Amino acid sequence: MQVTTGTVVAGKIVVEGLCLAEGSVVAVISREPDESFSLSAEEENELLAAMAEIERGEFISQDQLLDSLRNDH
Repeated sequence: MQVTTGTVVAGKIVVEGLCLAEGSVVAVISREPDESFSLSAEEENELLAAMAEIERGEFISQDQLLDSLRNDH
């Protein structure tokens, strides 16, 4: 896994300097034009670790999350 940035051009995301295989599945986090998005090396590692947990099935469902939030209040 890797973290990179791209730009939308003609409705498609263009990533400079990175060759992705046809059919690659990607995650997209968008920001508003006046917002910035950057990660420190530590934050990037945390994000990649969290994504790996999800790929391994180590997560809770939306219903479980909402139930836990309701029970905490």
